[in-house]
Amino acid sequence: MTDNDHLNVQIDHDVAVLTLNRPEKLNAMDALTRVELAQTIRRIGAGELVRGIVLTGTGRAFSSGEDLQTVPSSYDEVREAFASFHDITRAILETKVPVVAAVNGIAVGGASEVTLSCDFRIGTPNAEYYQPENHRGIIISNASSFLMGRLVRNHAMRIILGSERINADEALRIGLLDEIVGPEALLDRAGEVLRQWNSDPRTTALHLDLLRPRPEDIEAAFTREDNAARESWESGAFTEGIKRFWTSKKAASTTPATSN
Repeated sequence: MTDNDHLNVQIDHDVAVLTLNRPEKLNAMDALTRVELAQTIRRIGAGELVRGIVLTGTGRAFSSGEDLQTVPSSYDEVREAFASFHDITRAILETKVPVVAAVNGIAVGGASEVTLSCDFRIGTPNAEYYQPENHRGIIISNASSFLMGRLVRNHAMRIILGSERINADEALRIGLLDEIVGPEALLDRAGEVLRQWNSDPRTTALHLDLLRPRPEDIEAAFTREDNAARESWESGAFTEGIKRFWTSKKAASTTPATSN
């Protein structure tokens, strides 16, 4: 267990399960949780404690991404938020053990992007990918500008520019998910994959280094995303997009229900 109530850590025999635990907010990640998640992945992923890491969520969502409770008041706040998301990607790609994203429900924005850096993505039939950034004035992060195309090729354009919701079957078809299992089997299957893949930690760590994206490509993507975020902030698109998001949510919450 970590010091952050929004992130639970459990080691089941030789597999670590990291669970985002803020179901009332669809497991939205505040700054503290993002920093804690990166630190925990680095500590557990050094290869001395476990054979693999599973990242999942509590309840009906994997995670709704960044907590947009407040609109950033300066570009420095935007830059710090991007830095904490980027560091989760770095932490995953630096591990000496495989990392599996167990996508139990909807994965939104930065949370969906975190799964792209994992070595295997397994979902339930309720898994869903949604990257609304382009329609909210926000810029994608986590090196997803590189990782998304690496996984799904030309589908990246419609997913990001169109802010399309991608259900589990479609995610499996295009390569966002590697496998779909029932909710009751999700964590067991994730653990099974990790134990199969990491039968010999000495060679597994070497193969991870060979098969994962090169650090220089990831860092180049971070730089491009940071520059785009700065331009979005300076143009006003970032602030206006988040304000529109909260205005629409408030309007939806005050609209009376109707029956047909």
